[in-house]
Amino acid sequence: MSLPVTATFMLADWIIKGIADGTLERVGGVIREVGSKHIVTWLREQGSPTGNQLGELGRSLQVTSAVSILNLGVSVIGFAVIAQRLKELEQRLQQAQKLLNHINRKIDVSFYANFRAAIELANNAFTMANTENRKSSALQAINRFLEAEHIYAEYIDIEIEQKSQIADEYLLTLSLAYLSEARCYLELEEHNTALRRFQEGAKVLRSRIKKYIGILLTSNPAAYLQPCYKGQIDLRRLTRIYQWIDPKLDENAVFEMQRENLFKMGEELYSRYKWVDSLPPAILTRDEVQGGWFGPDHKDLKQEADKRLPKVMEAVESIIETHCRFKSYQTEVQAISQLGISFHDWLKLTPFTEVKPEGAKLIYIIPSKPLDLQPSI
Repeated sequence: MSLPVTATFMLADWIIKGIADGTLERVGGVIREVGSKHIVTWLREQGSPTGNQLGELGRSLQVTSAVSILNLGVSVIGFAVIAQRLKELEQRLQQAQKLLNHINRKIDVSFYANFRAAIELANNAFTMANTENRKSSALQAINRFLEAEHIYAEYIDIEIEQKSQIADEYLLTLSLAYLSEARCYLELEEHNTALRRFQEGAKVLRSRIKKYIGILLTSNPAAYLQPCYKGQIDLRRLTRIYQWIDPKLDENAVFEMQRENLFKMGEELYSRYKWVDSLPPAILTRDEVQGGWFGPDHKDLKQEADKRLPKVMEAVESIIETHCRFKSYQTEVQAISQLGISFHDWLKLTPFTEVKPEGAKLIYIIPSKPLDLQPSI
């Protein structure tokens, strides 16, 4: 029996055209119709990708993307990949500890060891031949992932309350915890439970990401549109962030929201950059900036803030991209159920009749007709 999807190395001309004329859009790991939101393609990396795998897609579809901690498809982010991503986050937190020493803050990374142990338990479970042993070990791992979800959600709330620089690391860790749990259910072919956990995780993550983005946009988001960022940050980039919060906004609406803020930024030229006093610790603290005998003045702080804001913008785009990919995992699970394909058969989807083009990094999975699969928030 033929499958109701086609796997190909080549991006169809009609998809390229749809992206170019605005009738199609990429959101996370899917390409969908802008109007109906129906899915026309899933994206899947090849091999064990690292960094930003959208370079090829960006060139083909004129799409740019922030680097994400998550892969484009749930089918290619197994437990080994999750373990590697977790290691990267732990290392980032250890680096952040050096910075936070200036303000006498200590990061607790001890629970990462428990998380790693849970991943090893899950990975071992699905190599067992005995069905009952596999299920028992998987359920033990799931319980540990549930514990991790509660712990890191609490960590996030504490860091957001303090407007800290490490809230994003915990947000990404929480996304890995939910993904690990859902992956266990997928391996057990419990599609409905996996989908429910993805939906609940997306909701938990979005509410906290939204709060954190509100902090990083600062009390005056027009700071990201200063003349010094010409050719680096434009209104389009800022608009895409606001559209994640409210899809109805366009560039004109965002400009109107920032019109008065832009005027205020101009006034700062005559008030010695006092707006830096309102920057949250998530972006800058006085203790991090060297100054004269009496510490940094507003000019010193402004110079350091100007260096950091582009990186903060990238961090915001990255965490939004991660959430979009997390949401798009839901559509894969929905497709598996709707099309009557097992998760393990979905994993095996690959182009059988095509020769892989040199340098190809993505597989495009195209349903026979666009699918109405709406992920939850």
